[in-house]
Amino acid sequence: MSIESPENVLFVVMDTVRKDRLTPYGYDRPTTPNLAEFAEEATVFEQAVAPAPWTLPVHASLFTGMYPSQHGADQENPYLEGATTLAQTLSSAGYDTACYSSNAWITPYTHLTDGFDDQDNFFEVMPGEFLSGPLARAWKAMNDNEALRTLADKLVSLGNTAHEYFADSEGADSKTPAVIDRTKSFIADADQSFAFINLMDAHLPYHPPEEFAEEFAPGVDSAEVCQNSKEYNSGARDIGDDEWADIRGLYDAEIAHIDDQLGRLFDWLKAEGKWDDTMVVVCADHGELHGEHDLYGHEFCLYDPLVNVPLMIKHPALDADRREDQVELVDLYHTVLDVLDVDGGTPASPAEDAVALDRTRSLVSDSYRAFEDLDAADRDPGQRGDGDYAFVEYSRPVVELNQLEEKAADAGITLPSDSRFYSRMRAARRTDAKYVRIDRIEDEAYRLDEDPAETENLADADDPAIEATDETLAAFESAVGGAWTDALDDDVSDDSVDEMDDEAQERLRDLGYLE
Repeated sequence: MSIESPENVLFVVMDTVRKDRLTPYGYDRPTTPNLAEFAEEATVFEQAVAPAPWTLPVHASLFTGMYPSQHGADQENPYLEGATTLAQTLSSAGYDTACYSSNAWITPYTHLTDGFDDQDNFFEVMPGEFLSGPLARAWKAMNDNEALRTLADKLVSLGNTAHEYFADSEGADSKTPAVIDRTKSFIADADQSFAFINLMDAHLPYHPPEEFAEEFAPGVDSAEVCQNSKEYNSGARDIGDDEWADIRGLYDAEIAHIDDQLGRLFDWLKAEGKWDDTMVVVCADHGELHGEHDLYGHEFCLYDPLVNVPLMIKHPALDADRREDQVELVDLYHTVLDVLDVDGGTPASPAEDAVALDRTRSLVSDSYRAFEDLDAADRDPGQRGDGDYAFVEYSRPVVELNQLEEKAADAGITLPSDSRFYSRMRAARRTDAKYVRIDRIEDEAYRLDEDPAETENLADADDPAIEATDETLAAFESAVGGAWTDALDDDVSDDSVDEMDDEAQERLRDLGYLE
């Protein structure tokens, strides 16, 4: 890099936070005054695109520089395998690395935290003893043994559903203050550091701290509103306008709490004289739907409230300004390598793949998105077109399907097999157009410049922008192994449950997987 770069990186993921609920993006409620102040010295990206609409594949992409179909970590295989992580690369280059979160998907169970020198998951279901020592080795043995892998898969699939079970309105307490405190302690003791944190407050269920609930959702009882998206999506539960307003108010309150805690961390960095020596990245891994397109949560679609996410970066090479060009969260892998002057590309073990720094993917590089300068053989699958495209992938959501089918069955509802609930999806997006390939229902396409709410499907329309996006999506699909055209079986039941002992089945029953 030509501009002197900070020696440290603080990477913040605000889990499940919509762009349009943040003050820097024009929201009319004061949810994020600290981020508004941060935005005054950062680059605010208006068109940042996530590679998937949920946590696990997005974080795997952030940590590998690969698209979901390349790294393979998804609900059908909830593990990151065969790929060297950003943390492994940075740790081997001499950087102190740490990961703190309260998200059940970002743990040693899924291998997303491989390579971090220090880590902690503040999620109450996940015992801290698993993070190191004999239990960690036992867990790895389960993953490596085909006979035990099904059980390991089921344990991983508890994921964020367990968060909903334990985070009830009376017992819920945000883990974000503890994440912030641990991050401060790590940075204080580190020399050159990469600190990654995931803040989980805005993920369902919404039970914000009282002071923020009083401001943004006064009089709302969080135990009375619908906190289970599968009830609504299955048709088992209706939500009226007033209840949606209450849900959105609670969501705003959760975001306000995240902002308050980020302000505490930022103020500490400034007081300690570490602010100028730290690149700060703040983004969301995906957003959330609150009734748009008759959906709740972040499953079963690739609409923009889920995949067009907030992204703000403070770095000397980036102007304190707003950018309208499209970028991808996948690019942040290369941006971190570039900022910390690490080439990458060396596998942590011989059987793994490792992505090397590509400055056409680095947001702080003068050659960012100059894909036309690359030889065709050197391009990754996402380097199709002229650099104006982003790509999103969504494998079949088997965990959500199990819950969705149970809620539907309880209400006497049969879900149609030819529906979005059973579909795998891929999308190509540019700032004016999006094309979504879907394997069970008709494709979707939208002119985002004319129809930002994505209400008019133009998949069959004679529109040059839509046609070009469709063609570029096809090129991406070809590069990653072909289009998803072989829809999977309807049955999403797990026969392995019958093979579990009574205690294991009771655990699944407590967490909502069994009736």
